[in-house]
Amino acid sequence: MINLLLKDLRPGMIAAQSVYNQTGDAVLMRGDPLTDAHIAKLVEIGLADITVTSANADAAIIPPSDIMEEKTRADAIHKVYDTFRTLEETGELDPAALTPTAEAILTDALDNRENLVQLTDIRMHDDYTFAHSVNVALLSAILGSLCDLTGAELITLVMGGLLHDIGKLIIPSDILTKPEQLSRRELYIVQMHPEAGRVKLSTLSTPSAPILAAIAGQHHEHMDGRGYPDHLSGDQIHRFSRIVAIADVYDALTSSRAYKPAYRPHIAYKIMTKCSPGQFDERLLKLFFDNVAIYPVGTVLKTSMGYAIVKKVEFGRTQTPTVCVFGDLSGDPLDHPFDIDLSKCEPDVITSALEELELMPLLFRMHVDPTQYLKEN
Repeated sequence: MINLLLKDLRPGMIAAQSVYNQTGDAVLMRGDPLTDAHIAKLVEIGLADITVTSANADAAIIPPSDIMEEKTRADAIHKVYDTFRTLEETGELDPAALTPTAEAILTDALDNRENLVQLTDIRMHDDYTFAHSVNVALLSAILGSLCDLTGAELITLVMGGLLHDIGKLIIPSDILTKPEQLSRRELYIVQMHPEAGRVKLSTLSTPSAPILAAIAGQHHEHMDGRGYPDHLSGDQIHRFSRIVAIADVYDALTSSRAYKPAYRPHIAYKIMTKCSPGQFDERLLKLFFDNVAIYPVGTVLKTSMGYAIVKKVEFGRTQTPTVCVFGDLSGDPLDHPFDIDLSKCEPDVITSALEELELMPLLFRMHVDPTQYLKEN
């Protein structure tokens, strides 16, 4: 899969990400061939780039299967949108209305557990909270299912993911979508949302209310006590909150926001594992990245052997995918490209994952479409 600026898109390219508008309606569905109308709409709504399966419009490469069904995702975004809007307008929150949504998300997570998380969807800044909540619920379900939780516990965890940001309703939209750095006062307002969520959810007349309130109130706490709002640490943080914290940060990093572009999965991995010591439960973090494609299928890599494209990613060794090496270290195409399992190579065999600005000139110079090697799977 290749991330392209909109100016480089051509009709016939296959979308590797779905795009949703402010109310959760799909502008473009994952797996759709792009049309001129699609591209015009993406420009109209202000996207900078999108991931496609190939830069060759004739390649017809289908994206890897996703964990969440598109219908489940779209229905869930609508339901979270309706729930948040009802709460904002009436002050009433009915968690039972979200139970079928939580059950559908959990069913997809369990039924499709053989599919690694490859790429998140794309959503507009205005509806970020709604689609983000759905993604956090899904990622939490995946991680929770690896922790021997019961079915009832998993439903509560997924509900906690859907409602973890309910406190953001107190934050003015101009602060949530502000593209510049927040002022000290604005940052203080943003950091009030966990406590606001905790207070609201603690009033629910449901047996799971204390856990839902803990998730909302603690998902920004850090294992080393440097989080907020209460500077909890270690076992003071509910285990469900520790799960949701990982899902929350990963989805935030890999999503485009008003103030930053989306980071690619390998950058999110580096930030969360290398640059944030003490923030996450390390055991849970390892479990999480064993199930997330750090280098999704179709990623072009520079390795110590030359240029390669990722063909296969397996559970438990997502840092060392199987690739096809198609170019030498000088950037010249190989006469005989070859597949190799990077787990059988020396450590640090991957030098970098190529970004669009360096990838497209390289492929143009090489006259090679590396996605052709994906068809051999």
